[in-house]
Amino acid sequence: MAVNYEEILYDVKGKVAVITMNRPDTLNALTDLAQAEIRHALDVSDRAPEIIGSVLTGAGRGFCSGVDMNALGAMSEAGKRLGNAHEHLAAEAGNPDRDPNFLSSPPYFLALRKPLIAAVNGACAGLGFSYATFCDLRFVDRNAKFVSSFSPRGLIAEHGTSWMLPRIVGPSNALDIFWSSRKFDGEEAHRMGYANRVCESGECVNEAVTYLNDIAGTAAPMSLMMMKKQVYRHLMQELGPAMAESNTWMDESLARDDFKEGVASFVEKRPPAFGKIEV
Repeated sequence: MAVNYEEILYDVKGKVAVITMNRPDTLNALTDLAQAEIRHALDVSDRAPEIIGSVLTGAGRGFCSGVDMNALGAMSEAGKRLGNAHEHLAAEAGNPDRDPNFLSSPPYFLALRKPLIAAVNGACAGLGFSYATFCDLRFVDRNAKFVSSFSPRGLIAEHGTSWMLPRIVGPSNALDIFWSSRKFDGEEAHRMGYANRVCESGECVNEAVTYLNDIAGTAAPMSLMMMKKQVYRHLMQELGPAMAESNTWMDESLARDDFKEGVASFVEKRPPAFGKIEV
């Protein structure tokens, strides 16, 4: 990898990239640099043919406490967002169609070519909560604590969370989370449909990595990419256009070598050898 990251760690476990926000003394509060490094690392994993998907987690006892308070104070003084380009970390991070809906952060997570799982190992607040919300799946520690943190700061639901969260937990649960800014744990997150899996303490990263490595042995990477594209693109379409587009893509998938390999491996009772995504 060409870049030595300062505020995150990048590791590969089997066919899975593990990206760890690495400022444990701040519960992994996000600086502009950390956000740029995450985007760059996700671009690296998205372009690596051997990687099936990525896991995003935090070092120490927290997932992410939100925006770094120094940056938040500077924004309060300026009365606006402050930008820092970090040009050496410029990255496209998926979205080969350049869909304008998925250019900003963290909605660009939805346009990555590969699955992204949030392994929420502890405190998850503010922008960290937004990051987890835009991941494809959430594997959470039983004792993890979630809080939106927007209303007590005089803010609104940020970075597209008001669009995404109701689609996961429903409008009423979303409004409760936003309005009250109350803390809820991993068990409640699972009950309301926010968490896909509840894990014992310290196990959410391992379970997420195992899940993706298992998928790598059974699923075609192109199928994973296209189904992710279907789900998020079609959230913004009516049924008719979504069906028509899906039918076109199904015809394309029937013509691919992956389909032939999928049938042959099933008939021959052997693991499939699907092609990789080449970017």
